[in-house]
Amino acid sequence: MKANVNVNIKKLAAAGMMTALGVCLSAFSIPVGASRCFPIQHLLNVLAGIFLGPAYGVGFAFSTALIRNLLGTGSLLAFPGSMVGAFLGALLYRQTGKIWTAFAGEILGTGILGGMLCYPVAAFLLGNKEAAVFTYVLPFLISTVGGCMLAAVLLGALYKSGALRYLQGMLKEVQP
Repeated sequence: MKANVNVNIKKLAAAGMMTALGVCLSAFSIPVGASRCFPIQHLLNVLAGIFLGPAYGVGFAFSTALIRNLLGTGSLLAFPGSMVGAFLGALLYRQTGKIWTAFAGEILGTGILGGMLCYPVAAFLLGNKEAAVFTYVLPFLISTVGGCMLAAVLLGALYKSGALRYLQGMLKEVQP
């Protein structure tokens, strides 16, 4: 029996390349007050939302978090933070077609919802008894806003050059 699975090989390859970038560039951080901003994952979440869509975006975010955890360069908090932001950014972009909604989805999804979802991970899986529901919201917001600013610069350059529409067209699903 043949399964009816629709896989876009171009999007899968792009998600794999974005995962590799996310893992390799995860060491890049910017000190911001008492926290550190890791903007690359958030930049990539926005790009995944615009180019890949919700399913491949969540797959990319999950894969990046998993590999970083296996390598010892990430924490379990990366799962709810990055996956919710990638999903919400992609979903809002798909619904509206407006780039600013991918930014809004990333900020709301990672900064607020992802930050709040880190509480049970920190409290129950990591044993952090001092954690509260809003403990990770501010650091996640700082990081995601930094990544969104980098994404805005990159997407602005892609838009002005015409490469944004070209790349979106290259990754479009082909109907049989």
